[in-house]
Amino acid sequence: MLILIEGHCDERGTNEYNLALGERRAKATMNYLVTQGVQANRITIISYGEERPVCTEKNEGCWQRNRHAHFLVKAR
Repeated sequence: MLILIEGHCDERGTNEYNLALGERRAKATMNYLVTQGVQANRITIISYGEERPVCTEKNEGCWQRNRHAHFLVKAR
């Protein structure tokens, strides 16, 4: 099993800040999975920052939905 963790955030902040925030979110998710027994060498992370929003409205509810880590799992 291989896991890709995508880090996402809302549109507020600069592109650089949001990419770094998305990376921190993905790393935190990866660290949690490692503590649960998933081998770190099976995990890859990427940050999309604000580039792939799931919601485009300009309100707190929408921004909250955009702050997440998304998993893609592939069998070997």
